[in-house]
Amino acid sequence: MSWEEFLVLWCGVWAVLALAGYGMALAGVTKAQRMVRYTGRIEQVRMPRHGGSRTGGISVVISYRDATSGQEVTVTNDGERGEVITSAWEGREIGVSHPRGRPHAYRLSSTPEEPSRGLGRPTFALFLVCCGLVALAAVGWGWPWALIGLGGPLTVFAAVHLPGTVRAKNHRIEQLAAMDTVHGRIIAVLKDVTVDQDNGTSTTITPVVSFTTHEGTVVTAHCTSNLPDPAGSYGRDVTVHYAPGDLADFTLDRAAERRGEKLDVVINALAVGVLLATTVVGMAML
Repeated sequence: MSWEEFLVLWCGVWAVLALAGYGMALAGVTKAQRMVRYTGRIEQVRMPRHGGSRTGGISVVISYRDATSGQEVTVTNDGERGEVITSAWEGREIGVSHPRGRPHAYRLSSTPEEPSRGLGRPTFALFLVCCGLVALAAVGWGWPWALIGLGGPLTVFAAVHLPGTVRAKNHRIEQLAAMDTVHGRIIAVLKDVTVDQDNGTSTTITPVVSFTTHEGTVVTAHCTSNLPDPAGSYGRDVTVHYAPGDLADFTLDRAAERRGEKLDVVINALAVGVLLATTVVGMAML
């Protein structure tokens, strides 16, 4: 099979899958559309054990009201239950979903989810079709067309999203400035050791911070950034800056967060420049 035949087959297969996915979405039979969704609340937060594992996130007990029976249902996030909960406090709203008729197969999300049409997979399949067409153009007409076919659309996409990135940066900096400040403490340091295929090991250290808001809400959360010497941080007192409207949004170092937001804008701007240059080079090589 030649490259041209392989790429034609590639595009055809993914196009069929994309059309099938969009057709299922129109018919209302995708997996996402068959999910029953609820808004649950955390009733209890179980304190993590120092030296334990971060697998599964912070252990919590969640309750929600079943729309069919009207009964209160209580579940936990033990085992593989969807999105890992890394910030928890009593009263926090959590998304709970399960397939119709299978409440035991529930999944959790950090925030309540809106109904979805399940267009993610067919859209990704359509993206793979576009990649195949770009590769087919490169094979058939020469590699400069690959630069044009790849760089052109991505340049437009990145340029359109750059102003939004700048607005998001400005909004985030305003949020950081409006954060409340309290004292917290590292109540546990979690340790996970993984072994790869070559018997090499890697260790992941995850400190857990606890802080009490000005309103008296106790928050327990994984703290994975802006903490010096995380392995030796157990029992350390820290300063926590948190957003009153979303207690999961907190930081130990506002200055570092601001620098990160500005760097993100710079990277996006550089990406636009590189993609534009790629497109120009491709056009010049024709």
